[in-house]
Amino acid sequence: MKHIVAALLCMLLLPLTLAAQTNKTIKELEKQREQLYGQIEENKSLLNTTKKNAENQMSQLAVISAQIEERKKYINKLNKDITAVDKEITIVEKQLRQLEKELKDTKEKYKTSVKQIRKKNKIQDKLLFIFSADNLAQMYRRMRYLNEYATYQEIQGKKIIRKQDETKKKKQELVSVKEEKTKLLSEREAEKEKLEQQEKDQQSIINGLKKKQKQLQKIIRKKQKEASSLNNKIDRLIQIEIEKAKKRAEEEARKAREAAKKENAGKKEKAEKIPAYNAAKADMALSGDFEKNKGILPVPITGSYLIVSHYGQYNVTGLKGVKLDNKGIDIQGKPGAKAKAIFNGEVSAIFEHMGLKGIIIRHGKYISVYYKLSAVSVNKGDKVKTGQQLGTIYTDKENGNATILHFQLRNEKAKLNPELWLDK
Repeated sequence: MKHIVAALLCMLLLPLTLAAQTNKTIKELEKQREQLYGQIEENKSLLNTTKKNAENQMSQLAVISAQIEERKKYINKLNKDITAVDKEITIVEKQLRQLEKELKDTKEKYKTSVKQIRKKNKIQDKLLFIFSADNLAQMYRRMRYLNEYATYQEIQGKKIIRKQDETKKKKQELVSVKEEKTKLLSEREAEKEKLEQQEKDQQSIINGLKKKQKQLQKIIRKKQKEASSLNNKIDRLIQIEIEKAKKRAEEEARKAREAAKKENAGKKEKAEKIPAYNAAKADMALSGDFEKNKGILPVPITGSYLIVSHYGQYNVTGLKGVKLDNKGIDIQGKPGAKAKAIFNGEVSAIFEHMGLKGIIIRHGKYISVYYKLSAVSVNKGDKVKTGQQLGTIYTDKENGNATILHFQLRNEKAKLNPELWLDK
């Protein structure tokens, strides 16, 4: 009987837990959507359409293409959330059916027990049942049975009340989840309409640029020349930093060999077999920490942003034969945005190119580059922390107030795709 009572209590508490899980799932989905939508809304102001020259239109095309990309991601998120809510509806409907079945069964059992207790309800019947026992032990067991049966019946009554209440709540929960689905479907349709309008705006810009092929090719050649000059400068500075790191490692290895020779006096052969270090221990430790954060490093710009130029070679949307080759990524923010360090490290170089400033930070064997700054707030040799502001990003007033940070990531000489490392 005690086991039955305990089981009944557990059954009473279980539906409450399931309901809490459903509500938590819906709230988490809403929170994720709010963050994505907030970013889209913030980035509306990044599109400037005041000028119609080819360079400005190229910038507009990059921004609107990035905005379209973000809206497509948001619609994809809505689709996934609708699927998740559909699953929740299936779960809640199943729980509701189970609750209704349990409520019906409990009522039937309670009805049967009430009929039985009515037959034995007279005091003389209870006393007769107790005193007709063969011995004291049996009498005690019969008394305990009657008490436990009464407790069992009381719990059954309470269980009916709780099941009725829980069934009512579960029905309300089902209505709420279905309303969430309706809301998501409506939002998805609204987002699709906005996407269609953005795609029309994008096509309008593309059509405008197609009429300016000569200007466009001139701008592309100019950009390629500037990018090549910048990358050569960065490559030279990184090569200097690699040489410094190599010297540090060699010095560390030399000291380790000398220490080993002293420790193993008379064992020259053994000491000579100690291998040289590939990198200084501090650099290796920092590199390891950096690698552990792949995919979750902060985006190197303050405020809302759009990635307007991706890593590697790619065709410009809608323009045949117009190719860009980026050794990093270009991130557009709002005027006044700051560049910030993606990880702990040391400022190994501050440089100038085409009248703009750049910063190189070493994170062990990994190196991050921040370019197109109008002012810097760190010095060479400074130790920086993750998220620390490094300087103000230049705002191009001649190009619709475009505020674009050029960001690169290297593993020594090897160029990496920053988007695979950042938490976007």
